[in-house]
Amino acid sequence: MIIVDVRDNESIERALKKYKIKYNRAGIMRELRNRQQYTKPSVRRRNEKLKAIYRQQKQVEIE
Repeated sequence: MIIVDVRDNESIERALKKYKIKYNRAGIMRELRNRQQYTKPSVRRRNEKLKAIYRQQKQVEIE
């Protein structure tokens, strides 16, 4: 549960902005997307390795 402390003179827009920042940092939407379907650990590791290789190749092209 996300709790946002609102001061006396603070506007609702400012409180909403704080809420959105905390919400994004908590990773709630990312967690929900990951839980929509199960991914086997072996497949997850393979995808992570492929992403790492892709990022490494992109980094070499830039340099």
